Amino acid sequence: MSKTACKKIICEELCARAAHDKDIVVLCSDSRGSAGMSGFFEMYPSRAFEVGIAEQDIVSIAAGMAASGKKPFVFSPASFLTSRSYEQVKVDCAYSDMNVKLIGVSGGVSYGALGYSHHATNDIACMCALPNMAVYMPSDGRQAASLVGHLLSDPGPAYVRVGRNPVDDIYGSGAQFAPGRAISPLSPWPDCDVVIISCGEMVKAAVDAAMALEKDGVKVSVIDMYCLKPFDVDAVISHARNASLVVTVEEHVPSGGLGSLVAQAISSNCPKPVHSLSLPDGPVVSGTSQEVFAFYHLDSEGIAREVKRLLGVN
Repeated sequence: MSKTACKKIICEELCARAAHDKDIVVLCSDSRGSAGMSGFFEMYPSRAFEVGIAEQDIVSIAAGMAASGKKPFVFSPASFLTSRSYEQVKVDCAYSDMNVKLIGVSGGVSYGALGYSHHATNDIACMCALPNMAVYMPSDGRQAASLVGHLLSDPGPAYVRVGRNPVDDIYGSGAQFAPGRAISPLSPWPDCDVVIISCGEMVKAAVDAAMALEKDGVKVSVIDMYCLKPFDVDAVISHARNASLVVTVEEHVPSGGLGSLVAQAISSNCPKPVHSLSLPDGPVVSGTSQEVFAFYHLDSEGIAREVKRLLGVN
């Protein structure tokens, strides 16, 4: 199994597609290295723009380019892109329905020991609240590559959160990803003990937890909700209807993220117990991403333990 950073795949896809699409432009906020976009700057210097540490400016500049017919991709640390420039995202991109693709790099707790100022753990809540804004969290390289193609064909604004580090492949070369539709990385059970719904880097941990649980006789279905908006309510209901329990797993605070979206969908359509595994509502402990995940039971072992506890399984 290979490991590749989603940001690297996005760069490769944009470089390949820019050869045939002259309207693709890239903007970075002193982040071309951390965003993995140095290759694009080298190949297409006239279509790559370094704005500096000016997140509010970069969003408005991109919106102006979109109004002129360009297809701008903005790369900036997720923590700053969704906070410092939120008003510009709200007005210039979402309200104005501009074709601006906002790529929040080093999302979640990717910056680890740099702490709360550099963590993006409320970005899903912020971006899903905006009109016209699509929101994505790809879980592996193949999903990220497919997403680039969709973003280029979609004329509306979108926010994509990717992590900092390489991630394991989850899907094979034949996997198909439909915009706005969740996908099951494992063969789903017609009826099961628990449905685990996750997104982004948490999907691999959810898959590993499901496989460990099945060895102990627990039937688990997994949903990869890589598109948070539009939200695939039908997938949630169809899987949850025949399950005893629904568990969400996310690299996000409890409010306004995947857990909230799932609970809202289920309470309105097929009331069922929903338990959310997430980061706390506040600054997290210092450490690498994997150390933080383990501390908050968001690694595969922690997820499996929590599911067993909730089901009353030894």
